[in-house]
Amino acid sequence: MKLIYQKLAVGSDEGFTFKTIRTRKFDNYWHFHPEYELILTMRCPGYRLVGDNISPLKTGDLVFVGANLPHLWQYESTASEHNPSVEIHLIQFEKSFLGEYWLQMPSFLPLKQLFQRASVGLYFTGKTREQAVELMMQMKGTTGLHRMVIFLSIFDLLASSREYHSIASPGYSSELNPFSQERMNKVIQYINEHMDQSICLEDAARLVHLSTGAFSRFFHQHTARTFPAFVNELRIGRACRLLAESEMNITEIALTSGFTNLSNFNRQFFRLKKTTPRGFRNQLTH
Repeated sequence: MKLIYQKLAVGSDEGFTFKTIRTRKFDNYWHFHPEYELILTMRCPGYRLVGDNISPLKTGDLVFVGANLPHLWQYESTASEHNPSVEIHLIQFEKSFLGEYWLQMPSFLPLKQLFQRASVGLYFTGKTREQAVELMMQMKGTTGLHRMVIFLSIFDLLASSREYHSIASPGYSSELNPFSQERMNKVIQYINEHMDQSICLEDAARLVHLSTGAFSRFFHQHTARTFPAFVNELRIGRACRLLAESEMNITEIALTSGFTNLSNFNRQFFRLKKTTPRGFRNQLTH
């Protein structure tokens, strides 16, 4: 089992790291680290977990993750795909990479406020996202001072923008220790691997050596959801991808997403998406 507390390797000539992930096998896990991370997802079929938020990953997804905020980018392919490629671009840095006191300077106050807002994660949209993506793409072929100028341009843009949404709930907090995060990682991976099968709370609790009562409290503390609600939300997220990207009929999608009862699938889908599966698919084609 990999360590869940992760110290990123951010040392470089510029003091921060820019990296690109291109792969057909993407192995991520529930983790946290003291470094800040700007994550641009160009392609990664699946969903992201940031604190207590679950959201599907879409092309151009731009997220700023604050220090020690638990997160996971979960890759999953559908029946319409075979090992689809992943492309993710990352900027990673420590808060003090320009020195201990740089954020105390009055001219950097907007950036200091941006870092504070990022404690629950920020999702950027609109022109801000478009301009940030363009700047990040410029970083690929640069080094040294030029790369640093682009870095500052990106974060000046983000700090002055109102085109963002907070991701995790206000005041979200998690018990940040490697043992608890390792337990969460085991549970999430178990759910993902058994999404199209029966998943029961008792089995998940046994996996991390907790009683059902203790597990329910532990899981709610980390996700602000009950275990069944969390599983249903992930299953409906998978169903939405299948409705959008495959030609499977609705009954097949319900079964592939782990629902054995079609009426329950329709009920849960409407509860979370405020429309029927058929209505959701029709919206995508009109």
